[in-house]
Amino acid sequence: MTNQRPAILVEGLRKRFGTNEALRGLDLSVEEGTVLGLLGPNGAGKTTAVRILATLLPPDAGRAEVAGFDVVTQADALRSHIGLTGQYAAVDEYLTGRENLEMVGRLYHLPKRQARQRAEELLVRFDLADAAHRIAKTYSGGMRRRLDLAASLIMSPPVLFLDEPTTGLDPRSRMAMWEVIGELVAGGTTLLLTTQYMEEADQLAHRIAVIDHGRVIAEGTSDELKAQIGGERLAITVARGSNLDIARRTLTPYGDGELYMDAERRTILVPVTNGARLLADIVRDLDTAGVHLDDFGLRRPTMDDVFLTLTGHAAEADARGDHPTPVSEEEAA
Repeated sequence: MTNQRPAILVEGLRKRFGTNEALRGLDLSVEEGTVLGLLGPNGAGKTTAVRILATLLPPDAGRAEVAGFDVVTQADALRSHIGLTGQYAAVDEYLTGRENLEMVGRLYHLPKRQARQRAEELLVRFDLADAAHRIAKTYSGGMRRRLDLAASLIMSPPVLFLDEPTTGLDPRSRMAMWEVIGELVAGGTTLLLTTQYMEEADQLAHRIAVIDHGRVIAEGTSDELKAQIGGERLAITVARGSNLDIARRTLTPYGDGELYMDAERRTILVPVTNGARLLADIVRDLDTAGVHLDDFGLRRPTMDDVFLTLTGHAAEADARGDHPTPVSEEEAA
C-alpha cells in the first residue's frame, strides 16, 4: 500500500432509473496498477457503475474520481486518461482492422501519421497484423474482442474499464485475453473488471468486490473471500432416472448450512464440516435410498461458492436466467 490517492475512488454513488435504484451508495477503491474484479448478479449495478466511471452516465448522488479527475466536473479532461471495453465489441464491421484503429486515433485528435503509427503498434501487439487489411466483419469473436481492446488503448490510458470483456468467447480466446490483460497490468495499467466468470476473477483480480442491489456486500482478496465462507463443499450430480428430491432429503442431515440444487443440471451442493469422515456414510445412505450418481466429490470453496453463498445463486446460472434453488431444512423435510 502507498500513501498516494487510489486510481479509482468511489464514495456513496447512487443512480436511479425510474423506480429502480441501480446503485444505492456504492463505495469502491482501486489502487494504481492493480485489478479490481467487480462481481454481482445481473441487475446488481455493475455496468451502471462502469458507465458512470467512464463519464457516459451522470450519478444522482455521491462522487467518484478516476486518475485524479472528478467524473462529473472534470469529465472532458478525464476521457483521454481512460479506456473502455464493453460487453460487445464496438467495432465498425465495414472497416478493416487498421482503419478501425486509425479512426479511433483521429477521434482522439491524433495527427494522421501518429494515428497510423499507433494503429500499427497495436495490431502487432494484439496479434492482428496479418488480418489488418481485412474488414472486421470477417473477424472471429476473439479477434473482434482483441480489436476492441486495442482501440481502447490508442491513447495508452492509465485506467481501463473492462465490462465482461470475455463473454461469449471460447476457452482458447478467453485465455488469450487473460494473457493480454496480464501484460497490461504488468505495465502499470489499473483495471476495473466486471465478469460473470468466477475463474476469471480468481485468475486476474488482486481484489474482488461483490455487489448486489447496488451495494458492496463483500470485498477482499480471493483467498479472503473463500475463507470468509469457510468449510468444504460436497458436490454431487444425480444420475438420470434417480429421484432428485430423495437425494436432497438424504443429504440434508449432513449439511452445515443451506443446500443448493440446480434441477436442470441435476446437481446438489452441500456445505459440510469434516467432509472426509462423512463420505462413506453419505454414499451408503444414497445407495440405500436408491439414488445413483454420475459424479461425487469433496472440495474446498471456490469463487463460485463465494458468489453462491453471498448472492443466493450461481453466476453462470444467473447469466442463463435460471437460479439454483436454496433449500432450507424445513423445505427438505
